[in-house]
Amino acid sequence: NKVTESNIAKGKAESLSFFQKAGCGLIAGALACVIGNPCDLALVRFQADGILPAEQRRNYKHVGDALSRIVKEEGFFALWKGIKPTIARAMAMNMGQLAPYDQAKEMLKHQLGETKMVNILASCIAGFTAAFCSLPFDNVKTKLQKQTGNEYSGFFDCMKKTLQRERLVGFWAGFTTYYIRVAPHSVICLLCIDVLNHFAAHL
Repeated sequence: NKVTESNIAKGKAESLSFFQKAGCGLIAGALACVIGNPCDLALVRFQADGILPAEQRRNYKHVGDALSRIVKEEGFFALWKGIKPTIARAMAMNMGQLAPYDQAKEMLKHQLGETKMVNILASCIAGFTAAFCSLPFDNVKTKLQKQTGNEYSGFFDCMKKTLQRERLVGFWAGFTTYYIRVAPHSVICLLCIDVLNHFAAHL
């Protein structure tokens, strides 16, 4: 919530609009993924090694070995390979999670009152919208980071080829599994934020 200068003295709080909340989520997601992309790249390659032919496996020993070899073999900025879809995914994830959560809480409170069930239901809704908004970008990001050759020249090329081969629904391939992964994260994360905000308000 944003407290406007004109309302501080009156002790009143003014809620952010849906679009302001979405904007905050977009910015936070972009900043977070710039920091986390190197480790995300290492994770994707670790997972991909298990399904690649033996001669194509990278055989990283641990995350430190993966990061150092990526820098040595591909250059420092290779740590941010796939950064465009990663940023798009993070922005879509945060926008689809944070803004709908606050909006759902406000709407559900009118129906159910101030109960814990409101927070739980709102976080489940936010988990669904976060998964729906971010999965297309997650699919593109994973394809770019897993490739061992030059199948895709970049973000838009990967999107174009995915659309041609798998049609529009291909961007949401594996949605159920992805939702099962994202929803618990959203519920736990958002409920913890509410608890921390509650404690902070009473300090």
